[in-house]
Amino acid sequence: MNKNRLGQSELYVSEIGLGCMSLGTEEAKAVAIVDEALAEGINFLDTADLYDAGLNEEIVGKAIRHRRADVVLATKVGNRRIPGQDGWSWDASKSYIKSAVKDSLRRLQTDYIDLYQLHGGTMEDRIGETIEAFEELKQDGVIRYYGISSIRPNVIREYVKHSGIVSVMSQYNILDRRPEEEVLPLLAEHGISLIARGPLAGGILTEYGQRKMAKGYLNYSSAELPEMHKRLVELAGSTRSISQTALRYPLAHPAVAVIIPGASSLEQLRQNVSAAKTPPLSAEELTAVQNLHPGNRYTQHR
Repeated sequence: MNKNRLGQSELYVSEIGLGCMSLGTEEAKAVAIVDEALAEGINFLDTADLYDAGLNEEIVGKAIRHRRADVVLATKVGNRRIPGQDGWSWDASKSYIKSAVKDSLRRLQTDYIDLYQLHGGTMEDRIGETIEAFEELKQDGVIRYYGISSIRPNVIREYVKHSGIVSVMSQYNILDRRPEEEVLPLLAEHGISLIARGPLAGGILTEYGQRKMAKGYLNYSSAELPEMHKRLVELAGSTRSISQTALRYPLAHPAVAVIIPGASSLEQLRQNVSAAKTPPLSAEELTAVQNLHPGNRYTQHR
């Protein structure tokens, strides 16, 4: 598995990581998926304190507790659950971040986090205070590096300008190319990496994508998606599968260090890993993919 440097950090991450949100709550099954991922050369695991009310972190912690040094472990903070109430509230305050990290460390059974990410962010946040919290955690050795998970260019610009982030996590796939407009050029200029989530567009960009199209996707209607899927299958041809094409697409941009498809079964994981065994997309393939939907087919978030 190829490894890429994450931003200007000392972290080298497998080009295909594992988005742990899809692991589910059945511990034995989830641990087996993590085991297989590590055996296949994946070293980047991404979770969050929000997933399954912290249970996801607990499962990941159990899966890696005897091989912590082999893993680049990423988690997130900012969505605060209120005891006794459903849902969560947004809290990017310094006090909450420094409190929440202790709970994540306990659940993950570790004394440090490789990449701690703000799980969102708005222009109404006290961004300076948020950055201060991450910097202090870094100085204390509790986290090695920090980043932000966001699809909002204005928020991303603020963190690029004022903080020491090494990464931005954002949705990026063949059907959602928003990062190409502004975010990817900005990150490339500043030596910051993109972590591409949702590379398979919720399963639409797979061999069984027809089952996932009923609700549409972004501004694509359920009527448009089958034609897109058909054309992608034709483009992939006999060289690779549609999912392999979809997974290789974000990796073609030099600012993308790692993609994090999810996997709820060993079969899905192995299909994801198979993309690492195929060659990068050629310039001709990239052009053909990009020409599938010229112009913006989605709403930019500001």
